[in-house]
Amino acid sequence: MASLRLPTRLTRRARARTRFGWARSERATVGLAAVALGSAGAVIAGQFGRMLRRRSRQHREGDSLVEAAPAAAVDTVGIAVSGYAATPRSETVLFNLLAGFLASFALVRLSTWGIRDEWWPFRNVRVGDRHIHHFVPGILIAFASGTAALLTDSDALEDRLAVPMGAGMGLTFDEAALLLDLRDVYWTREGLLSVQLSLGATAILSVAILTQRMLRRGERRQEEEGQIPPPADRLASGPGTPA
Repeated sequence: MASLRLPTRLTRRARARTRFGWARSERATVGLAAVALGSAGAVIAGQFGRMLRRRSRQHREGDSLVEAAPAAAVDTVGIAVSGYAATPRSETVLFNLLAGFLASFALVRLSTWGIRDEWWPFRNVRVGDRHIHHFVPGILIAFASGTAALLTDSDALEDRLAVPMGAGMGLTFDEAALLLDLRDVYWTREGLLSVQLSLGATAILSVAILTQRMLRRGERRQEEEGQIPPPADRLASGPGTPA
């Protein structure tokens, strides 16, 4: 009887630890996703708000903010495209690298969560009885992208290859805890919080900073080309007065 109680008790404790550990991990995952979306949304919303204020000041006939919103949205998209084109190549490569890293990082966390809870349409990849962890394709993608970038003489192609290289890095670093400990700690506190929060927050902040720089460059270029109205101080000074 005692021999039956011990395994049952250990199993029950293990399930409880796993259940509560997953709950904390999932809260951290949702929190990180909210920070990522909030950071990206704040950057875009801030730029849209700037353009909306300019467009509303430009119209002297009392147009409402709703009427000025479509033009402000077009301005925001134009600034983003123009800013990306005006950004130095070193920064666009870094931006593509971090964007690919962050996208793959978020997607693989979502997919593994869905596979575990059985709502994701795909399942774990297995070769025979061996589970193929996603750091394996991550390493292959990163190596292949880096090799292709070294072999090409096209700067434009190298810029594009930074996206899959960043994605491969994201897939690999997402399982860094497994590679370091040589045991599957993916859904434990060590595996999730240490890797996810540190690398995820770094990528989010880096992308936000680079995006801000691109938007400001694009804004200046669009102003010089007369595509968007000037800021309030320059508008108040008049066309003949130096700003």
